[in-house]
Amino acid sequence: MDTRISGTTGLLGVIGSPIRHSGSPLMYNFCFDYYGLDYVYLAFECNEDQVNETLDAIRRLQMRGANVTMPCKQAVAKQMDRLSKAARYVGAVNTIVNDQGVLTGHMTDGLGVIGDLKDHGKTIEGKDVILLGAGGAAGAIMVQCALDGARSVTVFNRGEAGLSKARAIGERMREEQVKCRMEYHLLREEEKLYQAISQGDILINATSVGMRPMSEGQSLIQNKDVFHENLVVYDVIYNPPVTKLMQDALEGGCRKENVIGGKGMLLWQGAAAFQLYTGLEMPVKQLKEFLEKREEGKEK
Repeated sequence: MDTRISGTTGLLGVIGSPIRHSGSPLMYNFCFDYYGLDYVYLAFECNEDQVNETLDAIRRLQMRGANVTMPCKQAVAKQMDRLSKAARYVGAVNTIVNDQGVLTGHMTDGLGVIGDLKDHGKTIEGKDVILLGAGGAAGAIMVQCALDGARSVTVFNRGEAGLSKARAIGERMREEQVKCRMEYHLLREEEKLYQAISQGDILINATSVGMRPMSEGQSLIQNKDVFHENLVVYDVIYNPPVTKLMQDALEGGCRKENVIGGKGMLLWQGAAAFQLYTGLEMPVKQLKEFLEKREEGKEK
């Protein structure tokens, strides 16, 4: 029996569907226990057509906030009282903060990548970034890279529709004086793709290509010669832990410490949300140790 919960315990949660697989309750409740905070975090099923009544419940129950996953991110963004810059540009929300009934929507997906890169000793500021993909995660990463001072972001995507959406976001940022050079190309423009990678600082795969089981063993980059020693390669995919893109980057000459999988992205986007909720830094080191011990126990 958990005797920590009382009549004063504050409520947070994650909303989306399906949601029962979410690891967020474990992560946040560990952090609340670590600090001795009087909060509890639960998972709530919520479809897109239930967003309005769910937001009413967040206000009515005086919840401190909630994380948002698919399929609700865009619908939630349309109903917020306020939006952070990143959420406004992307048009989606993954974190809601409730301040006495005023709901502010944030987008921390991009912060997850930036935070994980920093955890590996890599910075975005002043760097030339090549971004593969123009979907929801890619858009958030593109925006955050620009807001955090990247010198340039060059987006490559398979379809023109996604590229047009990314271009529209970039135009809005440019109009609001976000100082980052933006370019947009189709993936089939291989000469431009390979030139950008060979001259760039950071390559980020924000597509599902390479993910287990659908496309494991596949990569959008077919030419290993474009990789170079100083290039940082970040793949948002975390299953498998080493994707074909990552393996090819290592074989192509990238240093091992510069090739990073996406497992930490989930942790660091959660850390950004935790700070928004509590004003405290997530105890990342202790949480990593806890999760590793938990995984080791499952394997035995």
